[in-house]
Amino acid sequence: MKVLIVDDEPHIRLLLEQALEELEDEGVELLMATNGQEALDRIAEERPSLVLLDVMMPLVNGMDVCRRVKGDPELASIPVMMLTAKGQDLDRQAGMDVGADRYVTKPFDPDDVLEQAAEMLGIEL
Repeated sequence: MKVLIVDDEPHIRLLLEQALEELEDEGVELLMATNGQEALDRIAEERPSLVLLDVMMPLVNGMDVCRRVKGDPELASIPVMMLTAKGQDLDRQAGMDVGADRYVTKPFDPDDVLEQAAEMLGIEL
């Protein structure tokens, strides 16, 4: 199994990597992307089991990434957890409308993200 972490902020990628390192003990490989276009390329190439996706990013934003992934029959089954500072109800609804499976607002609890990721991957920690 592979989990793709997509965020343009290096410290957020590092925080998520540290939060999810327990999954590596379960054989999960953590992959990184720094912008939306790189995310689309990695998703098509790697077919991750889960994508943790920031919304506000350069080149292609997270909403568009999610929309494209969920609109592609070959990729649509890949679960997407959006992680974003945009916490208004309208933002959450927009995320769900483009197909996000989960919508988590920043600042997030790393333990909560780990728990949700494990659940989405069907892993008991």
